[in-house]
Amino acid sequence: MLNFKSPKALVFALIIIYNLLAASTVSSQGQLQVGFYSKTCPNAESIVRSVIQKTFERDPGSAAVLLRLQFHDCYVEGCDASILIDNGEEGERKASGNLGVGGFEIIEEAKAKLEGICPGVVSCADIVALAARDGVALVKGPFYEVPTGRRDGKVSSKSLADNLPEVDDSIQLLKSKFRQKGLSDRDLVLLSGGGHTIGLTACFFMQARLYNFTPGGGSDPAINPEFLKQLKSKCPFQGDPNIRIPLDPVTDFIFDDQIFFNIKNGFAVIASDARLYDDENTKRILESYVSSAVGNSSSSGSLPSFKADFAKAMVKMGNLGVKTGSEGEIRRVCAAVN
Repeated sequence: MLNFKSPKALVFALIIIYNLLAASTVSSQGQLQVGFYSKTCPNAESIVRSVIQKTFERDPGSAAVLLRLQFHDCYVEGCDASILIDNGEEGERKASGNLGVGGFEIIEEAKAKLEGICPGVVSCADIVALAARDGVALVKGPFYEVPTGRRDGKVSSKSLADNLPEVDDSIQLLKSKFRQKGLSDRDLVLLSGGGHTIGLTACFFMQARLYNFTPGGGSDPAINPEFLKQLKSKCPFQGDPNIRIPLDPVTDFIFDDQIFFNIKNGFAVIASDARLYDDENTKRILESYVSSAVGNSSSSGSLPSFKADFAKAMVKMGNLGVKTGSEGEIRRVCAAVN
């Protein structure tokens, strides 16, 4: 027991109290929060938004690219911008599940502008999250608050990306991969299916579904017969694998719930979207958004909002495995560790 009549004991006690308070402060600083840069770089979010706006004006497809980039970043080692590190053939970018992922140069452009104003302050991981949000908003999707304060990871390895969701995964495997990350079946419907309301896919990802889905070379029976003819004409057997087609052929540059109608009616373009209708729970969730869109009352008497729920799922995903406080670093350039 300390004798507070002793000056040395009093000083010692004060030091302990100070250290406890300091540890508490570090802990609180280690949490993501909206407006994290309000004092250190007040214009951070507006600078990112201006870059995304200009990019979108040149290429409206960039919104989908940035949305996909965040998903692929967060799914490996958490949301730490590890996918941005360009470290050769063994890097995370080169994983098979990351084939076709882009947007790196857009993030780098935003980073360069921020470094010119607030050097060493804003992480590449936060730029990825903000850019995805801003891209979604530009195609009439929800604008939601993004908690920031992520720090950048220092590791990028192709081997760490082995468990990414794949286009030809079964619904059981997709659900399992999402659950391993703490994401629910609803998150799967929203992020995997709903996220495909915008963007393109390559014929490369269609071959198995169109020509080798069943023994003997059959097609996925979930595809509407007339739509199957259209898909085969765009992606012929052993044709150019790089031809790109819209994931939502109806409203491909508008963030809306049309994708769920497509899936329900056999017009899903890629297999992983169609698989959402193979499971009773994901099917029920998907149909609840269809019902909401047409104004039908659900059994519970309330209708879900696709855009509001999508925003919540994005924030939830954006919290996966984040590095904060003293973890990671703030990269000077996003393609390389410091």
